[in-house]
Amino acid sequence: MSRPFFSVIVPAHNSEAFIRRGLRSIREQTFTDYELIVVCDECSDNTAKAVEHYADKVITTHYGMDGLARNEGIDAADGYWILFMDDDDWYLHPEAFRILRDAAVYTDADMIVYNFIWQGWDDPYYRNGFGRVNIAVWSKCWRRDFIGSTRFPAIPFTSDEPFMQEILSKKPRAIYLDQPLYYYNYLRKGSQTEIHNREGGRTDEQRTGDPDGLPADRHGDRDA
Repeated sequence: MSRPFFSVIVPAHNSEAFIRRGLRSIREQTFTDYELIVVCDECSDNTAKAVEHYADKVITTHYGMDGLARNEGIDAADGYWILFMDDDDWYLHPEAFRILRDAAVYTDADMIVYNFIWQGWDDPYYRNGFGRVNIAVWSKCWRRDFIGSTRFPAIPFTSDEPFMQEILSKKPRAIYLDQPLYYYNYLRKGSQTEIHNREGGRTDEQRTGDPDGLPADRHGDRDA
């Protein structure tokens, strides 16, 4: 059996109510040579059942940490390239995987950095750019062989940062795509980023001036 070009790894925690949108955005991609791996970590709802229709592999873990769940996905991945998606986000463009595949094939890159839209921050259109690259792993993809033995540490928040530090220490050949391909949904109450920001002393209302944490011009997205 031939290896897929991409392995897409989605760590999930009690996300039955909202994970399908992101998984649909994967299944609607025009480039279809990929496998979708969902890692259900400490799920007490029906997430595993909800993703069966979409996922090629469903893994159950009990870490309570996104990073360690991602590690399980890396270990199970057969693809030549690795991508990560959070369980409450989605890909903006149905051509995202084709665009990334072309970038991978026609360059000698080890890492591809792509733009994104960040809903719910002071600048809702925060962008990767030269000299300003977000540490989040969901706005990048890597050659599987380049990742090698690099893994996420056992910490509850911001495990992306030490992972990226180790990746960058290996001096990857990187390319940057200005087109936004990913939609990061900061606004979901209870997301790890929202909890981390709140426990750090800055509430969504303080950040945006809105009791629901929405920027003034995004009230139409309350049910997004």
